[in-house]
This record gives sequence, structure tokens and C-alpha cells, in this order.
Amino acid sequence: MIITAGGIGKRMGSEIPKQFLVVKNKPVILHTIDQFLAYDPHIEIVVVLPADYVPMWEELCQKYLFITAHKVALGGEERFHSIQNGLREVTGETVAVHDAVRPLVSNEVISNCFETAEKKGTAVPVYAITESVRKIENENSFAVNRDDYKLVQTPQCFNREILLNAYQQRYSQFFSDDASVVESNGVKINLVDGNRENLKITTPHDLKLAELFLK
Repeated sequence: MIITAGGIGKRMGSEIPKQFLVVKNKPVILHTIDQFLAYDPHIEIVVVLPADYVPMWEELCQKYLFITAHKVALGGEERFHSIQNGLREVTGETVAVHDAVRPLVSNEVISNCFETAEKKGTAVPVYAITESVRKIENENSFAVNRDDYKLVQTPQCFNREILLNAYQQRYSQFFSDDASVVESNGVKINLVDGNRENLKITTPHDLKLAELFLK
């Protein structure tokens, strides 16, 4: 499993990286890792961090007595390059890539993603859009059928060779997640049901919601 960690919490009004913000007496990233350890206590963990964050991560591991075996890979120029670095440390046949700031993924979703990827090669959790959706074109907008769209979450799970082959491609700015990288390599993406609580913490509002759910 690869845990990806991004930049500092500018939108949170904080200089602390979002994944290191403390919620319910523990950094967000440790809550996230706990979800996967609950699914499989022996799961292989690779944490991808910008080089500047590694000392902070090591301090947090000491402070919160996080002694679970794991590897650390350094982040790259773009997320694409960070995943490339993380893949060099992974040995398992099925690899899950998960956002460090999604601490509320359910055990059921993790299980379904791994099982589907083991059978079909790929698995991406999604959930339905409940609001009305409009598409913007130039200065106009028009309604679209929301049933034609899904919101995408992580963990995104893949056969290791499928993911390795996909990340041999040249970087494109249109790669928004691992599914888009794999899909551009000609591989079908299989969808599984996500859990709506599995939000990505990017704003103070998200942090408050996460705190409520974790309590």
C-alpha cells in the first residue's frame, strides 16, 4: 500500500502539512494508516513524503509511538513522480494507493477494492452525485445528467504489474489520479462502491467533519 502525502495546509490556515494536523489526539495520517492496519495488520506500508517533511514524520512517529514497520519514499516534482518513487519500494502483487488525508475509508471499501483488483486487475471506489450538475462552456452553462458521472475516491487498487507498466509512460498534466494513468495505458478501470464519509481533508470544514466522524 502506498500512502501519498501532499503539501502544507495553506487552505487550512496552517503551515503544518494537512496529513500531520491532529484530530482526536492523533495526526490525520496515523488515523488513515490505522484503517488499513485494521483491514490487514501485516499490510505493507510505503509512505511517500516530500523530503522536507521526513524529519517531521520521524518526530511524529516517536511522539505517537508509531512503531509499525513501514518504508518512506521521497516525493517527486508532481504526484505522478511521487507514485513512481513509491512503486520502487512496493513488493506486493496488489497495490493500493491512498490519500493520506482520507482517514475515514471503511473496512468494507478497502476489502472490496483489494478483492476486485485481485480478480480483475483494477478497482476504484466511487459514489453517486446527489446535487444537480451543470457544465460550463465558454460563457454558457447547461444541465447534464448526474447519473452519467461519479465522484472518485481512494484507495485505488491495481495489480502491481499493471501499475508499474502504466507509470512507465511520460508524465501528462491530464493525469489526475492513478486510474487516469492506468486507463491511458489501455487498461479498463473497474468501479466499486465507496463510502460517502471517505472525504478528502482539504479545508477547515472537511477537518471539522472528519473530527465529528472520528468521534
